[in-house]
Amino acid sequence: MAGMASSSSYLKAFQRFLVKGTENLVFNEAPKLVRQLQKSDTVARGIQQGIRIGLDVLAGQAQTGAPALPAGRPVSSNFVPTAHRARKVSYAPNLDGRADPGEIVWTWVAFEDDPTQGKDRPVLVVGRDRNILFGLMLSSRDHHGDDPNWVGIGAGSWDYDGRPSWVRLDRVLDVPEESIRREGAILERVVFDVVAARLRAEYSWT
Repeated sequence: MAGMASSSSYLKAFQRFLVKGTENLVFNEAPKLVRQLQKSDTVARGIQQGIRIGLDVLAGQAQTGAPALPAGRPVSSNFVPTAHRARKVSYAPNLDGRADPGEIVWTWVAFEDDPTQGKDRPVLVVGRDRNILFGLMLSSRDHHGDDPNWVGIGAGSWDYDGRPSWVRLDRVLDVPEESIRREGAILERVVFDVVAARLRAEYSWT
């Protein structure tokens, strides 16, 4: 009888151990395991998302890189020192489909450092030789305000965002008239006169 009582006590103790062990597993260890799995899954999803974002960034960089020159369209690619195109400069804008001094037009311009690439940009017409226009490039980058080779012309309808622009004075761009995409605007006479005065004083124009 004593042996049976002892066995019964051991059995009850073992049952209590099982119950407590099961409770610990269900209420303590299982949530930890679930959290670890969730954490691992979150990390995995985060890694996957990071990879996708990285691929998207790379794809976006490839898409927004310097565009190649357009096929079948004349390109403005010849930059020369302004004094090499010295001539009489006069203000004669007339939006009649033919670009004249004082007008700002758009043309595809090749990059000086990489002629296989370029961008569509506005230029100020300051003269012409038959079907070749002489243009001064515009830029809206404000760091040109500290560059003596650029002169500010303010804001105008040539810039959709209404940003102030600067005109480059030390280089003239030869623009084939058939390369013009559109007439952009007429520069105000008083502003054009400022540009013309710089051309006369510093680059031998008359």
